[in-house]
Amino acid sequence: MKIYLDSCSLQRPLDDRSQIRIALEAEAVLSILALCETGQAELLSSEALIFETQRIPNVYRRENAFEILSIAKNVIEITAEIEDLARRVMKKGIKPLDALHLATATNALADYFCTCDSRLLKKGKNIEELNINIVSPLELVEEIER
Repeated sequence: MKIYLDSCSLQRPLDDRSQIRIALEAEAVLSILALCETGQAELLSSEALIFETQRIPNVYRRENAFEILSIAKNVIEITAEIEDLARRVMKKGIKPLDALHLATATNALADYFCTCDSRLLKKGKNIEELNINIVSPLELVEEIER
């Protein structure tokens, strides 16, 4: 099972857990990462994730994200095909970097694209051309446990 965690998912375990949703999502992300570390799932990385991670201003958060991405065995390169799909996805109201992540995950044949971004989750699920399951960390944990 291939899983693409977007940047907000990578960062979720470090967020303030005073809200129940954030605390639950943080634990879900940690559980997903544990599956990836043991080889029960494959974490996907990409040039887009590396680019976005390099822009994280907080050094601790940036280093933590890179440590997580080091679990991934391959880094997906951005191709013209991925860029073309990202442009089409942007026309559906998705932000450019989010569109690039979705296009990359789709092109890499990921089984799941996981995000904590409610807007991206809602909009992404309505884009038929994305042949991928777009889920929250909680939804992904539920899927895995079935």
